[in-house]
Amino acid sequence: MALVKYNNNSISAVTSAASIPSGAMTHIKTLTASSSASLSFVHGSSDVVFDSTYPIYVFKFINIHNDGDQRDIVFNGSSDGGSNYNLNKTTTTFEGLHWENDSAAQVSYNSSSDLAQSTGDQQLSAGLGNQSDDNASGELYIFNPSSTTFVKHFISTSCNNYRDGLPGIVNFYMAGYFNTTSAINAIKFQMDNGNIASGKIKLYGIKDS
Repeated sequence: MALVKYNNNSISAVTSAASIPSGAMTHIKTLTASSSASLSFVHGSSDVVFDSTYPIYVFKFINIHNDGDQRDIVFNGSSDGGSNYNLNKTTTTFEGLHWENDSAAQVSYNSSSDLAQSTGDQQLSAGLGNQSDDNASGELYIFNPSSTTFVKHFISTSCNNYRDGLPGIVNFYMAGYFNTTSAINAIKFQMDNGNIASGKIKLYGIKDS
């Protein structure tokens, strides 16, 4: 492999730090759970933005630990600043799993976790356990939430330890859309039962995408 050689003018030729690429993903907000009923990102609240600044928004949920066995992270959206989280959604889900004892390994469509024009919360994990080291991590992309022309697509993938007594890993995939042409200006995360005991959710915007 050829070596790249720099002369003394290589760095001095840079006239401005702005000319050095800084990356397209910009951190907007981090929320940390501590026995929290929910974590909400609302436009205009605590420097959160859901507008045309970013055509793609990314949520990264990290080491989400729940306060009971076999519970799931869920999310929903709002077009009225978080007063109501009840937007119509149509989604599809599938999952891959593998148990520690190698007794099961499969990929399957999960019809019980998808929605058809439902205002209910959408599942983002699958049967999260409650052992001290159990957790779920993943990401959720939402595309052009400020549009008043199109429906709003979203895609998520996550992995989590499975329920107590049956240790293993589940890789959960979900995609769908908010069936509204109203701008989405708030997103809420919670467990389908109980509280988020601990963990972080980070919001990023992807510019020039």
